[in-house]
Amino acid sequence: MPVAQEFTVYLEDRAGTLGKICRKLADHGVNILALHSFPSGGKSVTRFIVDNPEAAKSALDGERLTLTLSDVLLLKVQNRPGEIARVAARLGEADININYAYCGLESRTNNPLVFFGVSVSEVSRAAQILEQDAAARSAATSRTW
Repeated sequence: MPVAQEFTVYLEDRAGTLGKICRKLADHGVNILALHSFPSGGKSVTRFIVDNPEAAKSALDGERLTLTLSDVLLLKVQNRPGEIARVAARLGEADININYAYCGLESRTNNPLVFFGVSVSEVSRAAQILEQDAAARSAATSRTW
C-alpha cells in the first residue's frame, strides 16, 4: 500500500490565492493529483498530492507559506459502489481513525485514488493492514477463476 507525501498549505482566505499557488506548481511542471481546500479561522487550509513532491517543494520555497509535509495513505480503488466503504470499515475494525479523506485521479490512467489522513503514528500500521487486505482479496479473486 503506497504512502504519499501530502502538502498542507495555509493560505489567506481571499480571492486568487489558490489559483496563484496552483499556477506556481504548474509553471514548475508539477501535476496536482488530488486537492482539498476549506476555510478555517480566516485561512484556507489546502491539502494536495502531486506527482513530483521535490519539484513542488522547490516551487513553493520562497513563497512565504506555512507549509507542512506529512504521509497519508494512498489507495487505488475500483470505481464501483462500496469500495471506499470497504476500506474505511477495515481501518475502523483495526481501531484506526480516519481524520479526513479526499479523492483524486492517477495521472497516467485516470483511475480513482483515495487518500486517508490518519494519525502519524498509525500510517505504517494502516498501510500494512490494507496491504494484507488487498493481498487476501487478490488471492480470493484468483481462486474464483
